[in-house]
Amino acid sequence: MSGSRKTPSSGPGLRAPSAPQANSHSTDPPRSGFSRRSFLKGSGAAVAATAIATGAEQATADDEQQITSGPEKITLNVNGENRTVTVEPRTSLLEVLRDQLGLTGCKDLQDIYVDGADTVMVDGKATYAGTTFALNVEGKAIRTVESLRDGRNIDPVIEGFVKHDGMQCGYCTPGFVVATRAFLDQNPTATLEDVQKGLGGNICRCGTYDGITKCALELAKGGA
Repeated sequence: MSGSRKTPSSGPGLRAPSAPQANSHSTDPPRSGFSRRSFLKGSGAAVAATAIATGAEQATADDEQQITSGPEKITLNVNGENRTVTVEPRTSLLEVLRDQLGLTGCKDLQDIYVDGADTVMVDGKATYAGTTFALNVEGKAIRTVESLRDGRNIDPVIEGFVKHDGMQCGYCTPGFVVATRAFLDQNPTATLEDVQKGLGGNICRCGTYDGITKCALELAKGGA
């Protein structure tokens, strides 16, 4: 065909000539892969990491300054009397009451402090002595079951437990008596539902709940 121009095909062993690259003759040095942007990103990450590490070290240092270690003497107000005792940070109020002050009314159930046998009052609130650190109650009013009897003056709750046979083995009784006194102080006109909820933190394995409930309801109606 006249007037036409044939372009050689790219068969085996043949290659179409490639167009020359615009920068094939450039004298600029090759790039190293390091850019100002990557440098700034890396620097920012390094600064952030350093700040975090410094903050963590400072927080650790602050915590170490606040940690108390070893025995120390503190004063606890127990049954209206200030008593000086020696405690460590891990010492429980139950250990102090039983081992140092000889107040054994609150019972130790060998690290099982969910039945209320170790109940005392702290600022009028029923509290498990076995799960309370002695250091945390310094300056607060602590009352044990021993405070509910002064010679012949006996708290009506104790009399009510006797009247309604609110005990069998007696092991949980001191804690239940304290919990009942704390509950009635805050709920002097309690209903049956109030009693059942308010004394739910104490357990009697002998099952004397009926007598305990009758005691609490009678005193609530009488305003004792």
